[in-house]
Amino acid sequence: MGKNLIQQARGKGGPTYRAPSFRYEGRASHRTLDEKTTKGQITDIIHCQGHSAPLVQIRYDDGETCLLIAAEGMKVGDMVESGSEAQAEVGNTTSLKNLPEGTIVYNLESQPGDGGKFVRASGTFARVVAKMKDKVIVQLPSKKEREFNPECRACIGVIAGGGRIEKPFMKAGNKYYKMMAKNKLWPSVSGTSMNAVDHPFGGKHSTKKGRPTTAPRHAPPGRNVGMIRPRKSGRAKKEAIIKQSNQQ
Repeated sequence: MGKNLIQQARGKGGPTYRAPSFRYEGRASHRTLDEKTTKGQITDIIHCQGHSAPLVQIRYDDGETCLLIAAEGMKVGDMVESGSEAQAEVGNTTSLKNLPEGTIVYNLESQPGDGGKFVRASGTFARVVAKMKDKVIVQLPSKKEREFNPECRACIGVIAGGGRIEKPFMKAGNKYYKMMAKNKLWPSVSGTSMNAVDHPFGGKHSTKKGRPTTAPRHAPPGRNVGMIRPRKSGRAKKEAIIKQSNQQ
């Protein structure tokens, strides 16, 4: 009898692969979409297991309370603003169309009103590169530039918690407890190091990687691993190689 591959086991959504969301403090997102500019005060700084950066709890003047990802320099008691007329200062939330070029932002919305989807990891930030009538171009942490709707909101500043991954774990035990707290499957084992029953690349000679790592085009789910579907193979590929060598 065989076993399910890790790819197949994940799809069943068992407790090993389920996020412990009942321990999360809440969803970190922008407040309800409103053109009116509202002031709020930071009442607490919270550590949340589901976020790599600290969160701040903000109580606005209209009574609404929400969680936001903390920016560097934020502290309890600071006043922040949210709305179309908010100042371009650290911690404030406003639309991209209101920010000058070169402004550093985070927690960008993909669509106006969704609460924020981009640039949410600790220590990251994006930069407003160019503004046009119907779009705003933002450089993401990956240095890739993306177009956003000018009505999309973003927070100003750099996310707190930078340098988090610079400290080494030093011991495998520390990494183990860290991953257990996040309910992540760890360690990650190479398929060639597994037994044949656990993976198509496995075998008793784990050091001899003699199996092809390209799966057939119509491979079943248990074989659909590695480099999927060769783009071209057979006689046509050979003829293309010969043609290319003749041209050189």
